[in-house]
Amino acid sequence: MSFDISKFEKCNILVVGDLMVDEYLWGNVDRISPEAPVQIVSVKEENSTLGGAGNVVNNLIALGAKVSLASVIGSDRYGRLLLAKLSELGVDTNGVIEEPERLTTRKTRIISNNQQVLRIDRETKKDISRQTFDIILNYIKNVISAVDLVLISDYDKGLITTALLSSLISIVKKHKKMSIADPKGLNFLKYSGVSLLTPNKKEAALASGIEIVDEATLIKAGNRILKAVKINNLLITCGKNGMVLFEHNKKPYYISAQTRQVFDVSGAGDTVIAVLGLVIASGASFAKAASIANTAAGIVVSKVGTSTVSKDELLSALAPTCDYALTKYISFSELQAVIQQIKADDKKIVLTNGCFDLLHSGHIMLLSASKRLGDVLIVAIDSDESVKNIKGRGRPIISEKDRISLLSAFDYVDYVVVFSSEQLNQVIEIIRPDILTKGGNYIFEDVVGREIVERHGGRVVLIPITKNISSSSIINNIRKGG
Repeated sequence: MSFDISKFEKCNILVVGDLMVDEYLWGNVDRISPEAPVQIVSVKEENSTLGGAGNVVNNLIALGAKVSLASVIGSDRYGRLLLAKLSELGVDTNGVIEEPERLTTRKTRIISNNQQVLRIDRETKKDISRQTFDIILNYIKNVISAVDLVLISDYDKGLITTALLSSLISIVKKHKKMSIADPKGLNFLKYSGVSLLTPNKKEAALASGIEIVDEATLIKAGNRILKAVKINNLLITCGKNGMVLFEHNKKPYYISAQTRQVFDVSGAGDTVIAVLGLVIASGASFAKAASIANTAAGIVVSKVGTSTVSKDELLSALAPTCDYALTKYISFSELQAVIQQIKADDKKIVLTNGCFDLLHSGHIMLLSASKRLGDVLIVAIDSDESVKNIKGRGRPIISEKDRISLLSAFDYVDYVVVFSSEQLNQVIEIIRPDILTKGGNYIFEDVVGREIVERHGGRVVLIPITKNISSSSIINNIRKGG
């Protein structure tokens, strides 16, 4: 899917929406409480991220855009935490207003063994004060001429009132800008006039009054919303079933979800609206934007917690490649979550690593023998820069992207991850394989990462390769005209 992501860096986006703190407590469950039949979570780690409209902002910044933000927070330490995180990102926060009587929204998620076991919400849904309303509206009037598009992130926490929306949409139209709204609640009429509305299937069913159980009812619900809300464009997100774009006087446009392992859907809607906004602001059609946003959503749901998609991840996913490569390639940032899930499923992990530049029969013997030693085979390959450093000028012969595709084509390879030379020990530490394999041409004591593997109870296995063959010898033979 061809698209120039570098255009994102020229985009200036205004986000109007509810800010919140997404707080995570990570731990393990080893026993049941003697006080009540509930799990005891032994907390090992805590962290906080930008949630709600803040996650929309985070996604925009990760993709290179400039962002202005209009929102409201409480005069408490969580409000100050949000401002600090936003300032670190370089966001214009002059439109973020403190209300002394307001509680900053905080969602605390308790996660054990990669599964969310409990969520605790602290929030208020009280409408913003008249003073806050006026300040935010003046801020929007001051910045609107400089922005390319407006994103409305409604989490029903008191900011996106009917009055604010009406005034906001009027300003947007006056300046001939476009607006995209991620709605909340049953009253979609308040979004009349936005350029694009992006409810999920459940929200669309409730707002339309039509139970969506199949394609026919989905189309009926979409057309009813399109007509009743007086909008020209509607995108209904359907989770694992992808998305459907409704445009006036056009047939519904279906976008299939890309197959990926789903760990956490938290924040996927934020990624969708952020990518939609950037692609449309870059001059693409709604259909193109929806397709790219769908790809981005497929990336973030494979991560644990509220996450963003990076430019490199999106570029890699959009690059022309086989479907099996999309399902087997995992980025370095995804690795820990994938490993946690594999270990939670009690599967035996085998890891092998190398350049794999110009695959040959020795590689095939190594991979097939490695797979027979366990349940999941992960192949870690050196990045292009790493191969160049190891093998010298003129290498690699096969690019990193093509090596991923080639290795992914083998049935006995389950995952492929790319690393740089200095990251190998870190990769092994994250994976902690039950078995690390290398070819029989290696000396046991010289295998990089052996101490890490053995420290965690694993072992190194050298696979006998009967043929005296290597990529370097083949390449040198070709260069000599052999």
